[in-house]
Amino acid sequence: MADLHLSLSTDKPMDVFGSAWENYVCRIKENWPLTDDDTIVIPGDISWAMSFDELRADFDFIASLPGKKIISKGNHDYWWNTVKKLNEFAEPYGNIFFLHNNSYEYGDISICGTRGWIQEPGAEADVKVLRREVIRLEASLSSAKQKPVVFMHYPPLFADQKNEEIIETMKKYGVTECYYGHLHGGAFALAKTGEIDGISYK
Repeated sequence: MADLHLSLSTDKPMDVFGSAWENYVCRIKENWPLTDDDTIVIPGDISWAMSFDELRADFDFIASLPGKKIISKGNHDYWWNTVKKLNEFAEPYGNIFFLHNNSYEYGDISICGTRGWIQEPGAEADVKVLRREVIRLEASLSSAKQKPVVFMHYPPLFADQKNEEIIETMKKYGVTECYYGHLHGGAFALAKTGEIDGISYK
């Protein structure tokens, strides 16, 4: 479940974007589908916070929900920090963990992933950022002990855009499932889902 966009201690509520977001924090809590024995991956855009101080209320909310949460970075997660500082911040909660250059074992799969990158139409790719994300994805995949399943914030495929470097890295490690977020509203119509060239996207 990506794109929670929480803002419990900042003045940036998502319901300004229309009825689909109305009362969304309460709706997340009321419809949370997990028990304490379950695990959920939240790939990006967790909070509008700019610092750990601002983030605390949002993490208090996330931690209060049942289940183990595995969180990765999105394009709006400006509070993101070094792995050491992230882990120190989340340690008291006990049920929030970070997916960053690593992987987590769950059942018979390894949960892998990174933020990813997207190429805007008509714009040159930011080669440095893309290269870094490919390296992070490879680090995650190379740490997997079982069948790797990839979770990303940005979709590797969107409309007529195709992120070849990310896709080739997934193929190299035998990935057959990729889940992504980032898209909102009308962008859903341009989402690529289903099996494409050996990888199932959702």
